[in-house]
Amino acid sequence: MSSPVRAGPVHGAVRPGGGSLVLRRGAVSVVVRPRALAVGLVLLVLLLLTAAVSLSVGDFPVPLRELVQVLRGAGTGGQEFVVLDVRLPRVLCGLLVGAALGLAGALTQAVARNPLASPDVLGVTAGASAAAVAVIVLGAPLGVGLPVAALAGGLATAAVVFLLAARGGVAGVRLVLVGIGVTAVLQAVISYLLLRADVSQAGAALVWLTGSLSGRGWTQVLIAGVAVGGLLPPALLLTRPVAVLQFGDDTARGLGVRTARLRGAVVLLAVALAALASAAAGPIAFVALAAPQVALRLARTPGLPLTLSALVGALLVAVSDLLARRLLAPTDLPVGVVTAVLGAPFLLWLLARASGGGR
Repeated sequence: MSSPVRAGPVHGAVRPGGGSLVLRRGAVSVVVRPRALAVGLVLLVLLLLTAAVSLSVGDFPVPLRELVQVLRGAGTGGQEFVVLDVRLPRVLCGLLVGAALGLAGALTQAVARNPLASPDVLGVTAGASAAAVAVIVLGAPLGVGLPVAALAGGLATAAVVFLLAARGGVAGVRLVLVGIGVTAVLQAVISYLLLRADVSQAGAALVWLTGSLSGRGWTQVLIAGVAVGGLLPPALLLTRPVAVLQFGDDTARGLGVRTARLRGAVVLLAVALAALASAAAGPIAFVALAAPQVALRLARTPGLPLTLSALVGALLVAVSDLLARRLLAPTDLPVGVVTAVLGAPFLLWLLARASGGGR
C-alpha cells in the first residue's frame, strides 16, 4: 500500500496524480495510495466483524455483548470452553490460512504475469496434497510428518513445473499449462494412494483433501502463524522488485533487477506459504486465485497489492467457513466446498476475460 522512493530535499506532500500521495522528508519520500489504505481499513473492520460473528453463533450461542468478557476469561465455564477452546482456534486458523493463500496467489501471479496463475493451478497445492496423503496412508506421525511432507511436496512440484516451463524463458501461459498437466498427474497419484488405503486412512485423507477447518486446534494455528508471521515480512520487502517484473524481463534487467534470482525467491516464498496453509487446513480451493484479483480491483493499484491480497484471502476463508457452518446446520460443511462454489464462477469469468470472450 506504500513504497519508499528516493526524492530531493523537499518537505511536505505532493499529489503526483493517479490517486497517489507522495510524502517527502529530506532525501526520502513515501508513496501513499489513499484508496488502498481505505480498502485495507474496511477489510480489517469486516474481518473483525466476521470473526466476532463466527465466535458468537453456533449450537451454543454466545451473545456478542458477552463475547468480550468471555475472551477476557470472565465468562462461564461453558462459554469459555466453546469460545476459547473450540471456536477461537478455528477462526484464527481460517484467518491465517486465508492470508497465507491470498499472499501466495499474489506472488505467483506477479511472477507469472498471468491472473490465472495460482498455487492451485500450478500444481503446488496438488503436490502438497499428494505428499500429505502419502503420509496419512503410510501411517507416519501426523503431528510432525504432515506439515513437513506438505511443504516438501509443494517445493518439489514447483521445481518440476518451473523446470518444464523454463524452456526459452518462463512464459505465463506455458507455466499455467504445465501446471495443469502436473496437477492431473498428481491427482492420479492421490487416487492410487486412496485406493490402497484402508477405510480409516482413506476417510482421514478425504476429510483433509476437501479443505476443512473443523476440529482445528492450536497446533494448526501455530503452523499457519509461522507461514504468515515468518514469510509476510520478506514478501513485503520484495514488493518493489516484484512490481518491476510486470514490465517484462528486459525492462526489469535494465532497471537492475536480477530476474532469475528474484523469481526463485518469490516462488520459494509462495510455495512455502501455500504448502504450510495446506498442512494446516488442507487444500482450500480458489482462494489463492481469487484474492489477488479481488484486491487489485478494489484498490486499483498499478501492481498486485500483497497486503490487501492477504486481507482479502483471510476474509474469503472466514466468510466461507461461517457459511459452511451455518448454511446446513447442524451439518458442518468443509470450507473448501464453499470456496469452490464461490471461486469456480470467478475462474470462468477470468478465462472468458483473458480470451476476449466477454466482459
